Amino acid sequence: MNHDGTATDADDAPLADLPGRRPVVQRRLLHEGMVWDLVRDTVDFAAGVRFDREYVWHTGAVAVLAVDEHDRVLMIRQYRHPVGHSLWEIPAGLLDLDGEPPHTAAARELAEETGYVPAHMQTLVDLRPSPGGLDEVIRVYLASGVRASEEEFERTDEEAELLQRWVPLGEAVSAVLEGRLTNGTTVSALLALQALRSGGAQAQERLRPADAPFMRRPGRD
Repeated sequence: MNHDGTATDADDAPLADLPGRRPVVQRRLLHEGMVWDLVRDTVDFAAGVRFDREYVWHTGAVAVLAVDEHDRVLMIRQYRHPVGHSLWEIPAGLLDLDGEPPHTAAARELAEETGYVPAHMQTLVDLRPSPGGLDEVIRVYLASGVRASEEEFERTDEEAELLQRWVPLGEAVSAVLEGRLTNGTTVSALLALQALRSGGAQAQERLRPADAPFMRRPGRD
């Protein structure tokens, strides 16, 4: 929109995040962590404009919103030390196995954390949860036709006390809107599914397949 209120070409374009990484003059590793690192980039933003940005260099993650034939969603509760709470969430995990496709990682995490395997998966929503401070990308998959896995999984650390529950979608959405559920990935997934349901029976057919191209990560791809 111009200052006089007239439309520009950009106003007619579909809404989409635009890639266009600015040149990085220098990258310094400030801290090498167990799972992710802290880096500082010196960025050539524009002619005569250069600045430093510190952020978490993250491996990326996937999550799964599993739904049964009664429109209940599968949720787990686990302790999250940084926030000092046990949170109800959807199953999720890091993209930390080289060469493992994201949708395969998501199905694996679902099985390891809940003991269920999906018959069908679609891409529900993509997230960059805090792009001002970390480069993490998260893809949430919608899983249907889930059944109990024949394989046993041993859970350790925070996952040793995992609880799970099938929750009616409406109840879970109400918990989000009332501030009782706060995990960002879970909130996004539940509201995305609720929006999908409001679009009618054909809305789900427009979802991307599970193996749809993953989000671009400039500087890594």
